[in-house]
Amino acid sequence: MTEVSLGIPEMPAPDYPADVRARLESDAREVIARYPGSRSALLPLLHLVQSEEGHVTRTGIRFCAELLDLTTAEVTAVATFYTMYRRKPSGDYQVGVCTNTLCAVMGGDAIFEELQRHLGVGNDETTADGKVTLEHIECNAACDFAPVVMVNWEFFDNQTPESAKALVDDLIAGREVRPTRGAPLCTYKETARILAGFTDEREGAVEAGGSAGPASLAGLRLHRGEAPARTVPQQANPPSAFGEGAPGAEAGTHATPTSPSPAEHPSSHDAPLPTSDSDPARADHGTERTTEEDGE
Repeated sequence: MTEVSLGIPEMPAPDYPADVRARLESDAREVIARYPGSRSALLPLLHLVQSEEGHVTRTGIRFCAELLDLTTAEVTAVATFYTMYRRKPSGDYQVGVCTNTLCAVMGGDAIFEELQRHLGVGNDETTADGKVTLEHIECNAACDFAPVVMVNWEFFDNQTPESAKALVDDLIAGREVRPTRGAPLCTYKETARILAGFTDEREGAVEAGGSAGPASLAGLRLHRGEAPARTVPQQANPPSAFGEGAPGAEAGTHATPTSPSPAEHPSSHDAPLPTSDSDPARADHGTERTTEEDGE
């Protein structure tokens, strides 16, 4: 009789080889000791096991569960919630292109499409040489440098399709690549160990840091009075959206005939809150009641 596979993984998961288990367990005990409750160490421990194989395996999940007295289901729920934990083998360099709103309109979508064509891979796929995994990612809080590409969670700001292609070509060729801010890149496994809370032992890496750029600090400088304020004065008679000569295009009207004038409400924060009489929903109900009464 032919067996039918249902795609359910074999249980229990295999353990690490004895020497690997001993090394990881020593590191894990160091991480767990930093927390008042062992369960709080789960996130860094997932990074630790990811640093061993490049992704979170069933064996890694079993290891975390045993060390923290959790079920494998509890560990899996966390590992599948956060996108920084890989669930399948990936490349030495995780190349993420931000395709969230601002990066997308500034060119992120074009960069992602060009890299797919250039590398011959789709989203969340790895090149045949195992060097680069490409994926689109959500906002990485660098909108003032859009469009942004990240490699192993390091920033590459103000990218173009051409600069992004040169970047992945350098990664594949093994040439040194330096992020816009911070230290030179390391592999995804090395990054995972650093995220687990262990010291980056590369010479000069910690000193390199990676502070915010001028665009990020513009608001702070303005607050401190270090930069002149640039304000856009409110127009007393803004151009009408209806066009010259059209209804509602009279001088002093707003873009829509029902909008308040700038003089009345200079900002939405100054506008009065709706009352029961001015609430459109309540007004409609009142009209309906009046009509019914008139009909009677």
